[in-house]
Amino acid sequence: MSAPSRRQQALDWALSELGGSQWSSETISSDASFRSYYRIRSGADRFVIMDAPPDREPVEPFLDIGARLHDAGLHVPRVLAAAPDRGFLLLEDLGSVPYHHALDETSAERLFDDALQALAVMQSRVETEGLPGYDAGRLLQELALFPDWFLHYHWRVEPSDSELDDWDLLCALLIRWALDQPQVFCHRDYMPRNLMVSEPNPGIIDFQDAVLGPISYDPICLFRDAFISWPTERVDAWLEEYRKRGLAAGLALPESPELWRRTCDLMGVQRHLKVIGIFARIRYRDGKPNYLDDVPRFFAYLDSAIARNPELAPLERLIARWRERRKLPQ
Repeated sequence: MSAPSRRQQALDWALSELGGSQWSSETISSDASFRSYYRIRSGADRFVIMDAPPDREPVEPFLDIGARLHDAGLHVPRVLAAAPDRGFLLLEDLGSVPYHHALDETSAERLFDDALQALAVMQSRVETEGLPGYDAGRLLQELALFPDWFLHYHWRVEPSDSELDDWDLLCALLIRWALDQPQVFCHRDYMPRNLMVSEPNPGIIDFQDAVLGPISYDPICLFRDAFISWPTERVDAWLEEYRKRGLAAGLALPESPELWRRTCDLMGVQRHLKVIGIFARIRYRDGKPNYLDDVPRFFAYLDSAIARNPELAPLERLIARWRERRKLPQ
C-alpha cells in the first residue's frame, strides 16, 4: 500500500487535533512557494491547514513573525495547533475574500485606508530584533533573478560585457537608494493577495519572509501589484497619504513629497525586476507558466518609473537592446 499523500497526512493530522466531527475539505491555495493550504469545514466551524514541507519551507519563521504581528495588535491568523517537525499548522480562517477580489472603484479608498493604517502600525510597533536584514547582498541576489532567469530562460538573451557593466552600475544605484532609507519591519509581500477582507480589517497573511528593510518597500508592494494596476496619479496620492500618516505615527519618512516619490519609484524598480525574474523562475524551474502572464504589467511599472527618473535611462536602453534580441520560446 502506498504512503498517503502530504495532503492526506495534513488532513489526518488536523482532524486528529479537532476531534471526530464530520469535516469537508477543499484546496484554497497553492502559492508560488512549496506551501499548500486547505480549508476544512464542519457546520459553522472553519479552519485552514498550512502544509509546508519542512525541508523546503520550515514553519518556524511563520510562527515567529506571526507572534510579533499579533503582539503589535495586528490581525493575523491564530495558530490553533502546530506540528513543526511535519510542517503542519492549523490556523484560524480569516475568510475567503482577499483584497484583490474585493478592490474596485467604490471599495478602494476604504480598503486601502485600512491597509495603510495597519502598515503604519507594522512599521512603527512590530518588534524587529533578530530579523534578517535586507542588506546589499540580498538586494543584489534578488536583482540577479532578472538576468539569470528572465533574460536567460525566457528571452534567451546573453548580455554583452558592456551591458553587464551598465547593469552592475544600475544595481548599485538601486541598492544605494534602498539602503539609504530608514530600515523598518518589512513584510516583503504586502500586496492585496496577502490581505484578507476581515474584521478587524485587514487580515494579514504570508508574512513569514519578513525582514528589517526599506521603509518604502511595503507601500510599493501594496499599490504596484501583480493583479490590478492603478493610475500613476492615484498611486502617488495614496503614497503621499501614507507619508503624512507615517510622519504622524513617528516614522522617519521624508519631509519632502518629491523625495518620497523618487524613493518609492526607485525602490519599486528593484522589486519589479525581482518579480519578473521570480515569475520566470517559477515557470522554468517549477513548471507554473501562468505567472509570466503578469510580466507585461511589471514592465509597464518600469516604464512609468523610467519616464520620470532620469537616472534610470540606462535601464531603458538595456531593456530596449535586450528586447530587440529576444527569442521567445515557441
